[in-house]
Amino acid sequence: MGPPTAQPIDQLRIAYQRRNDTDYIFSFWSALGWTILTFGIFGYYVYYQLLRRMRDHNIRRLELLEAARSYAWQLAGEKGLQDELRPNFERAASHEEVMRQMTTDFRDPLIWLLLIWLTGIAGIISFILLDGDLIKHDTAEGGVESELATIYARLGRPVPQPDPARIKGKHNYVARVIVLIVTFGIYGFWWWYNMLQEPNEHFETNWVWEDALVQAAQQPA
Repeated sequence: MGPPTAQPIDQLRIAYQRRNDTDYIFSFWSALGWTILTFGIFGYYVYYQLLRRMRDHNIRRLELLEAARSYAWQLAGEKGLQDELRPNFERAASHEEVMRQMTTDFRDPLIWLLLIWLTGIAGIISFILLDGDLIKHDTAEGGVESELATIYARLGRPVPQPDPARIKGKHNYVARVIVLIVTFGIYGFWWWYNMLQEPNEHFETNWVWEDALVQAAQQPA
């Protein structure tokens, strides 16, 4: 017999406690300063962390949201509300599936770091992919959060609805590449800033909602 499976409430706490391991916050000026001081070497570490943190953040958030949904299903069973809330649970699961599919995308940070080192064009491609990933991830997890907020409210443990306005717009990739070329690479610093700062803002928004979720989940029965 294998080890006992952790209960959903425990899985929720574990995923919540791991956010300092996954949600790396960048300081643009610090990253820029170290890149200049190391003659560009630190910039490769920045690329690595950009890819690593988006991949790991998506995995952790998926684990957290799945655990929150499983725990809510238990509570709904205790209150006789599973049939009433089943459509919400099913919609939440469909949004989670989008996040799960993202875990299979080609985003290995070490391989991408090698590609960027070998050819600079891979750095631009990674920026485009990461921007799209952030939008896709945020849209999917926002869908899960909305359904969970409805579910937990019905269970008497209210959680705020996510703000749909938080979903960022897609970068104009063609225009950015053109400006990058016209400015002989100088525009790349602004693009770099966006790639560091936008996920920072996404993580910080997530943390506020996570705090409310965990507090609601741990309320006495």
